[in-house]
Amino acid sequence: MNLKIAVLSGDGIGPEVVLQAKKALYAIGVVFDHEFVFEDALIGAVAIEKTGKPLPEQTLNLCLNTDAVLFGTVGDLKQDGNSNTHLSPIQGLLKLRQALGLYANIRPIKPYKDLLDLSPIKRKIIEDTDFVIFREISGGSYFSEKKINEQGTLASDLCEYSDEEIIRITHLAFRTAQKRRKKVTLVDKASILETSRLWRKIVKEISENYPDVAVDFLYVDNAAMQIIINPKQFDVILTENLFGDILSDEASVITGAIGLLPSASLGNSSALFEPIHGSFPEAKRKNIANPIASILSAAMLLDHFGLQEESRRVYESVEKAIELNVVTADLNPYSKFGTNEVGDFITNYILSKDDLYFKSDNVYIGQSTIV
Repeated sequence: MNLKIAVLSGDGIGPEVVLQAKKALYAIGVVFDHEFVFEDALIGAVAIEKTGKPLPEQTLNLCLNTDAVLFGTVGDLKQDGNSNTHLSPIQGLLKLRQALGLYANIRPIKPYKDLLDLSPIKRKIIEDTDFVIFREISGGSYFSEKKINEQGTLASDLCEYSDEEIIRITHLAFRTAQKRRKKVTLVDKASILETSRLWRKIVKEISENYPDVAVDFLYVDNAAMQIIINPKQFDVILTENLFGDILSDEASVITGAIGLLPSASLGNSSALFEPIHGSFPEAKRKNIANPIASILSAAMLLDHFGLQEESRRVYESVEKAIELNVVTADLNPYSKFGTNEVGDFITNYILSKDDLYFKSDNVYIGQSTIV
């Protein structure tokens, strides 16, 4: 398979972690005889500095004419406080989502057995947790009308959803549930919000087309609690933009580190893959950022294009790195391994998992793994 991939590394630690994802994809290409062509472009704060726009036309044109987008992070301490919201780095990502017609953000939540004790939640509660959050990302209060009066004392954000926006992601969530444990949970606030009542009405109607999938409903406040006290009850969580943004970040505590979680954003003809963590500008160029979320985003990219065996190879390589404690300091404060070293290990394991290139005794004492 030949794929052209737009690489938008963005700001902060983005370039460092995305580099490791590119290395992993290169290794997959070598082992499985695929060709991945990468083309880099600007977005976020670095784009504002160089072009005056968070999403330059050249970047958008590239993304519209590639098979997929491999995304890093956006955000900069100098730009994040910009009072001109049109020039904030996050606007680059929001505009890109709109332009590509991305409507479903997918975030898997599955802790690693070797890292269960990292989570602040008890092991017995989170062990065997495995669910995925489907967050609608094209509508809601993020993209609807916004107002503030001249005095800056009154503001509003309209939350608006159409039936079409709800229908397309609901079908996607149910089809995914059919391949998993056959359960969908809609998270809403139908007791108060008219948009939530529309969500619930449409989901009930669509559920009749999937008789093999159980469906239940939770108010968002209860869902936030249930994710912490009983996460194993969930299979596929479906929700709107704002609720999904909050709940998916909350769910990251189950894994113990936000640097482990990838995501995919899908449209009818476009797809973007990114880690869920922020730009962490304080760690920029220090070789301490965890690259695993970015590498697993590359695995989700492979899976999206039907390359399941290739995707499993990446997951297996990440699991081996975690098993052997080849991780960054956020997962092990005594680790001597940095972003590049973790990425190198995973890449080399993809290339030759039966011929490890490191001395295992050295792994545990944090010395160089290269033979």
